[in-house]
Amino acid sequence: MTIDVARDPRPVFRALRDSGRVQRMDGLSGPAVVATGRAAIDEIFKYPDVYSSAAHAGTLGNLRPLIPIEYDPPEQRKYRKLINPVFSPAAVERWKEPVTRLVHELIDGFIGAGEIDFAKQFSTPLPSQIFLTLLGLPLEDLPTFLRLKDGIVRPSLLLGLPPNHPDVKAHQRATAQEIYAYYDKVLDEREAERRDDLLSHLLDVEVDGEKLTRHELLDICFLFLTAGLDTVSASLETFMAYLAEHPERRAEVVASPDNIDNVIEELLRYESPVMLVSRFATTDTELAGCPVHKGEQVYVFIGAANLDEEELPDADQVRFDRPVNRHIAFGGGVHRCLGSHLARLELRIILREWHARIPHYRIKPGTRLSLSPGVRSLNSFPMVLGEGAE
Repeated sequence: MTIDVARDPRPVFRALRDSGRVQRMDGLSGPAVVATGRAAIDEIFKYPDVYSSAAHAGTLGNLRPLIPIEYDPPEQRKYRKLINPVFSPAAVERWKEPVTRLVHELIDGFIGAGEIDFAKQFSTPLPSQIFLTLLGLPLEDLPTFLRLKDGIVRPSLLLGLPPNHPDVKAHQRATAQEIYAYYDKVLDEREAERRDDLLSHLLDVEVDGEKLTRHELLDICFLFLTAGLDTVSASLETFMAYLAEHPERRAEVVASPDNIDNVIEELLRYESPVMLVSRFATTDTELAGCPVHKGEQVYVFIGAANLDEEELPDADQVRFDRPVNRHIAFGGGVHRCLGSHLARLELRIILREWHARIPHYRIKPGTRLSLSPGVRSLNSFPMVLGEGAE
């Protein structure tokens, strides 16, 4: 899990699959199991009672489990039942116009420039601005949200320290307290006066006849901030890096805007912006013939499974005309990404509007992109715009 691997993880994914689609290795905290085959990972997602997400509670500096991702069924179902309608395909359509507007506002700021930093000027601020709009929060809070997000999601990179360094965990805990305090203040304001936003909606919904407690609301909001911003940025950055390096494929996107959905699904599969997730075994078991012991961490390499030739014979090829695409870039099972429909809406609008206005671009010559491991995102993405970029 290094920057060099994150830049192009496919050779490592292949080597892992070739050496055994499930195998035992040393993890960050002791013996662990690494799953890279699609069939094995489907089994992991199918049995959350055996491969638990709940044991992750507190790993991001949070005081309580994040809702619903750090709960297992049956408790998890209660919260998903409450939140799912907010992020259904029909529900997220209401955000189409605000997202389109934000995309064009950002593009307007640099459309005449010959060179930009795509990460700093577009792919990082845009998902956060969409998130702020969704929650009814002021766009002036964007710098605060970006700082809080990085303090939770990538504190080791932020501090330049190893992931297990005590200062990294201390920084996460301090950032978590800031997040709780920020949302606590905003929820006080919404309690006094409702608005047409997601926070007001969550204050009024009921689960089995009961409203959410303040702690439950804070734990949902904490997850929104940590899970809803980085993954869309990472998707945009990996997609655009691929298209910038393959101008013939970019020309297909420009020429066929109605095929954007297929482009998104194929790049989600091929790039797998979220490289892996993890689970903890709740009992002794066996996975594809490999022993798994109670309490061990199981690393689920989504990116490797999406390229598994046993699942998809031409998995190493990028095809924008793929008739069936069963990728697991959003995970699977009961913990499949809650915001996948919103992410798809954002990506669809962004790719269509960007390529309508900026059909020609490339990575700045001499640049070697450095993607962060885990969630493959960029801190900097120098990009040259215009026909001269070809």
